[in-house]
Amino acid sequence: MAAARASLGRILPESSVLFLCDMQEKFRPSVAYFPQIVSVAARMLKVARLMDVPVLLTEQYPQGLGPTVPELGAQGIRPNTALDLLDRGLHVHAVVDACSSRSQVDRLAALARMKQSGAFLSTSESLILQLVRDAAHPQFKEIQKIIKEPVPDSGLLGLFQGQSPLSLNSGP
Repeated sequence: MAAARASLGRILPESSVLFLCDMQEKFRPSVAYFPQIVSVAARMLKVARLMDVPVLLTEQYPQGLGPTVPELGAQGIRPNTALDLLDRGLHVHAVVDACSSRSQVDRLAALARMKQSGAFLSTSESLILQLVRDAAHPQFKEIQKIIKEPVPDSGLLGLFQGQSPLSLNSGP
């Protein structure tokens, strides 16, 4: 099997880790589209488990911000960010429909910053399809059921419409 070129942003299950960052209870009332973001994160977690992709889930100050939300059924470890992972030389694929912030401006700026720093921005469905590759995958039927489930609107369309000084369409 030929190695994927990093510049294309291809993702392979055998060299991937699902990184879920700070999906904690205290953020529920203040993070935009939090229930939708958790739903998409849970979708990615189901696929990761089906495909034996390791999961790294972090918590920021759990004593004050609480544990990881129960919908994910997992506990976090020490904090990291996408920028920390990029700084370590890892390739990062941000699941944009599973990322948010307290405001849409902060969300847009964070996505733009990740892209400028070398992260690939993609949707959950796109990444799931890249991971499974084709119908020959042994877990394809189970993953197909997950793909067919409706994905909640996480407010992204409004961010991608019109002109923005932090355009996500420009290269790094």
